[in-house]
Amino acid sequence: MNEILEPGMIVRHPGAPDWGTGQVQSRIGDKITVNFANAGKQVVDGRHVRLELVTGHS
Repeated sequence: MNEILEPGMIVRHPGAPDWGTGQVQSRIGDKITVNFANAGKQVVDGRHVRLELVTGHS
């Protein structure tokens, strides 16, 4: 699933629900940079975490 992520998409981190939703800033290989509402900018290792795409987000 991480392979389809592009800048601007809204995601959640399944292991850190308290981070809230986040906007993908970039994806370079397995490194995905996301700006989360409650945790700020985080770099996620896509080899170990499958981010959840948030659909219907306005």
